[in-house]
Amino acid sequence: MADKAACERHGARSDRRNMVHPSKNGRRARRVIGYHGRCFDGALSAALAGALLDAVDGPAAATRYRPLAHQQGRGYDARLLSGDSNAVVDFKYSTSGKLHWWFDHHKSAFRTPAQRRHFDARQSPQMFFAPEYTSCSQLIHDVARDRFQVDLGRFADTLRWADLIDSARFDSAAQAVELTEPALQLMTYIEAASDAEVEALIPRFGRESLVAIVGSEPVQPAFERMFAEHMRNVERVRRAARLHDRVLLTDLTATPLDGINKFIGFYLFPDAVYSVAVIAGPNRAKVAVGTNPWRAAERRHDIAALCEPFGGGGHSAVGAVTLAAGQTAEALRVAREIAQQLARSTP
Repeated sequence: MADKAACERHGARSDRRNMVHPSKNGRRARRVIGYHGRCFDGALSAALAGALLDAVDGPAAATRYRPLAHQQGRGYDARLLSGDSNAVVDFKYSTSGKLHWWFDHHKSAFRTPAQRRHFDARQSPQMFFAPEYTSCSQLIHDVARDRFQVDLGRFADTLRWADLIDSARFDSAAQAVELTEPALQLMTYIEAASDAEVEALIPRFGRESLVAIVGSEPVQPAFERMFAEHMRNVERVRRAARLHDRVLLTDLTATPLDGINKFIGFYLFPDAVYSVAVIAGPNRAKVAVGTNPWRAAERRHDIAALCEPFGGGGHSAVGAVTLAAGQTAEALRVAREIAQQLARSTP
């Protein structure tokens, strides 16, 4: 359940008289929902936000779902907030006046202290920051229920999986890598599908079961291709990873990749406490940093804090730094520096 005191402490009042209703002006609004791209929790958060806004503001004339990625040294372009009603979920805060709704649970939600002060002063009843939540989708669900009396129970099964995936509470590394569960197959699809394919998928959450979505076109044939590539990635990590002081450093830039399952390293090298992996593809270069969830008690570092100086962010146990396409050398430099910091006090 959403903690009322915590939400009020983060600037979320429940007085609906102060709410912004861009759709209440005689016509149905055009809505834009920005979400953390290539992320199961981000995509589900977008679906939940759309359902909540439908209930509070009324159905939109049209809704666009726009994936957002962490970019070194900057947030997202506020021009993306081009609707009459704009929401951002599972992603960093913006001071833009075009931002009407916001939900996030990342410790790195504010890029600067000034942004945090702006959020506190804004005192918006439509903006919620709760880093104690393990998934943004659970935060939206609880706020919808407790603040707006909106029942989003139809998302319950998918929500359970989003919370498990985002908190990495898998039974084992094998479960996370072998991908036998429908939710994990859908996770893989979301992480590798095109923006247009994910945009088409998001409205299906809550209307169809996970089994039905995964078994449908275009998800099932695409997942089969993705799983074959995933197994090739397992072999790439096996060949490229180097374990030193229980920090696994993996340079995967020899093959163009836009994403990779972040648990492969721990599946192959269970003694690793941390993993730092570099990928480079046509759309971005990325440094993915994580803690072995099956060795969580050995973690000595805040991953989000390590990523923030390089323009990234995340949670205490997992984070990333995303750079522009072509910045492979810089991504490798960042990865080596983060790996060195992790090794300094690794048990």
